[in-house]
Amino acid sequence: MANNSSNGGEKTTTKPPPQPSPLRNSKFFQSNMRILVTGGAGFIGSHLVDKLMENKKNEVIVVDNFFTGSKDNLRKWIGHPRFELIRHDVTEPLLVEVDQIYHLACPASPIFYKYNPVKTIKTNVIGTLNMLGLAKRVGARILLTSTSEVYGDPLVHPQPESYWGNVNPIGVRSCYDEGKRVAETLMFDYHRQHGIEIRIARIFNTYGPRMNIDDGRVVSNFIAQALRDEPLTVQLPGTQTRSFCFVSDMVDGLIRLMEGEHTGPINIGNPGEFTMLELAETVKEEFGLASGKQDQLHRWGWGWGHLKKYGMHKIVIKHESRMKLAEGILLINPEVEIKKVENTPDDPRQRKPDITKAKELLGWEPKIKLREGLPLMEEDFRLRLGVAKKK
Repeated sequence: MANNSSNGGEKTTTKPPPQPSPLRNSKFFQSNMRILVTGGAGFIGSHLVDKLMENKKNEVIVVDNFFTGSKDNLRKWIGHPRFELIRHDVTEPLLVEVDQIYHLACPASPIFYKYNPVKTIKTNVIGTLNMLGLAKRVGARILLTSTSEVYGDPLVHPQPESYWGNVNPIGVRSCYDEGKRVAETLMFDYHRQHGIEIRIARIFNTYGPRMNIDDGRVVSNFIAQALRDEPLTVQLPGTQTRSFCFVSDMVDGLIRLMEGEHTGPINIGNPGEFTMLELAETVKEEFGLASGKQDQLHRWGWGWGHLKKYGMHKIVIKHESRMKLAEGILLINPEVEIKKVENTPDDPRQRKPDITKAKELLGWEPKIKLREGLPLMEEDFRLRLGVAKKK
């Protein structure tokens, strides 16, 4: 039985988990692991499917209503004998036979989750209830992708799992923030009352290929705007911070959590922290290379080879965080303007995960730095937007 790591630190007594399919204990035939991924046509979900399908002992069923997901994200698996795609809304019951459930279904971008806030909270609450009911019936282990939004506008920095958060329960973001908090509650109640094997991941900002180009999140916004020669829109005051985890690192963390022995919640994210203005200003700022800066560049891991490779040997950014961002974004469009716009209500002032538990319990920490991940995302955006690199 999994170790209970609830953020309240309480010891709880649970029933034994429901028994899985008899095929799991067959003496003569070992069936494949049948894995359900809700929201599997989305950004993170499709990358998770790619990783799961690498294991020839996995059969993957994707359920998605395609509100924000796309079949294009899964096109290489359609028709594969170990893959199945079902158009289905998780707010309706689903009857399938599976061994594990990765429950990702829910729009995660403010543009999409505010579009229909009632549907968003129904997805979080009723959708999670339906998936927990399925897990109970078939004896499956279920992982919920919760969110750093459960911490709200945090008063503790960085945010550990033990922090209960500072959330507006009636704001325009509450359909998502509070919806995920209720989903976590349901997960633990089913765990305590019915013995369901649960895993809860609190995922922080994630970026990479297949993000929706106009989803309103800062990294995708800046790259798309730069490629289109549009001003970079920075929401006031611009000093709010975020941390960014590359999608392959995120997927690795989710699989480690599912396969491990800890219920969570566990933060999965990259603790590198940047202000929005730092992210935007690196697109514009160019500095002459002073000889005294070379040792500092080497300490940051930036030799001349790095700089020349990306045509940046005459560019220096004053701060380390800007230097890390520059390689991926600066040369997309160095002449782009920065435009400050009004902020949205309840936008958190700072966000940075404490990943101590992930390191200790899962042996996980992010490997891909922002300067390595951004060029991969830029390449994907260029291809989808049909924008060639400037010579």
